[in-house]
Amino acid sequence: MELGAAALIGMGLCAAGFAGAAVGIGFIFAQTIETVGRQPNAEARIAKYCWIGFALVEAVALYGLVLAFIIMGNIK
Repeated sequence: MELGAAALIGMGLCAAGFAGAAVGIGFIFAQTIETVGRQPNAEARIAKYCWIGFALVEAVALYGLVLAFIIMGNIK
């Protein structure tokens, strides 16, 4: 396999991290909505942790994007 082809496959695998982040974000917000539906008085406390979790999961997607750009910059 040529080095350029392997780099393109690596970039595609980095993009697969976006799918994982999308599932994680969907799960976070689904559980937040369910929890607020059960305990509406705890919404402010739950929302804080929801946004912290969202930021951490979104960071995984950004790491994948940065890694894909690094691989793209090294294609010869």
